[in-house]
This record gives sequence, C-alpha cells and structure tokens, in this order.
Amino acid sequence: MIFDFGGVLTSSPFEAFSRFETERGLPSDIIRRTNAANHLENAWAKFERAEVDVETFDQLFAAESLALGAEVRGRDVLPLLQGDLRPEMVAALKRIKAQFKTGCITNNLPANAIGSMTGRTLYVAEVMVLFDHVIESAKIGLRKPDPRIYQLMVETLKVDPKKCVYLDDLGVNLKPAREMGMTTIKVTSSAQALAELEKATGMKLG
Repeated sequence: MIFDFGGVLTSSPFEAFSRFETERGLPSDIIRRTNAANHLENAWAKFERAEVDVETFDQLFAAESLALGAEVRGRDVLPLLQGDLRPEMVAALKRIKAQFKTGCITNNLPANAIGSMTGRTLYVAEVMVLFDHVIESAKIGLRKPDPRIYQLMVETLKVDPKKCVYLDDLGVNLKPAREMGMTTIKVTSSAQALAELEKATGMKLG
C-alpha cells in the first residue's frame, strides 16, 4: 500500500488555492495552471527537488504566473499548502498497516520553506510513523511523476509492484505507478478512496 500525502491523507490544497484567487480577484485556476505548465521543470518542480531557495522560487513563480495572465508571488502560495488531516484516512491507514507493508511518496518542499510549522510537523510525524518507508522529493532530489521514485519505493519495501496499490489525488502521478503494474486509486474524496481501498484490500475500512 503506497500513499501520497497531500490531498490523500490531508484535504486538497486546491480548495485553498480557489479561495485565495477569489479573495484577490485573480483569474480562476491561475495557481494550478502555473503548476501544470512545464510541470517537470517549472518553479514548483525545482523547489520540490530542492534545486532553488525560497527567494528564487518566489521570483520564478511570479514570472511564470504573469506569463499566464496574472502575477502571483510564490511566497503567497506556500501557506496555502497546509491541508487538514483527514482522520478517516488515517484510521484506514492504521488498519492497513496491521496487514500490509506501507509506504508514502510525497512531493514536498525543503523543510524550512513554509516557515514555522511546529504544530503541523507534530501531527505529520504522528502519521509518518505509520509508514514502513517514506520518500520525500525535497530530500532525494527526485519528484513524482519521475518513474525512479516509484521504483525506489518498491525496491526498499521489497514488494512486487503488481501486488501494490497506489493512491494519489493527481492523475499525472498515478500513470507511472499504473505502468509498473500497480493498482491505482485517484483520490477525489475520503469516501470514494475508502470504498476503492476496501475493494482492493478486501478489508472493512469505513
């Protein structure tokens, strides 16, 4: 069982993006479109691989969003990333851990990027101990959807990808896992994810 973190075990930051855009009178989806344009080499990708610092990310993101129609400072986007933990998903993860190996692959930012996050760090730590192995993009300089990051997880857990289930809220990140033979679940809500997990595992999770 391999999980993404943000948007799977926490609520999606997309809701926060939309609120921010509405409050600032920005074009709808400008943040998501900036993230999606040139998604392997844009400011976001470089930051998640820890190739640039906060200052550079702030400037690059501003330039990329401006090219798509409205300037958004990278610094303003960072606080929007802190989703709320989904307790029902964490409870399911605890049950799954009792029977299966568990892993987490997360595209995250360098530890100091969002400033002080002590409260969040504590609850994230509580969830992270439920995994046999965690891969963080900012620590290894690789990010999803690079196929090597999935390969690394499979090798570390010593599992057959054909017997793995992978959950993510972004379709682009599910594709490499599916190509390796994993069963993939695109998470749109907790209820939907839990129903598909029950089907995949044969366990009662709700």
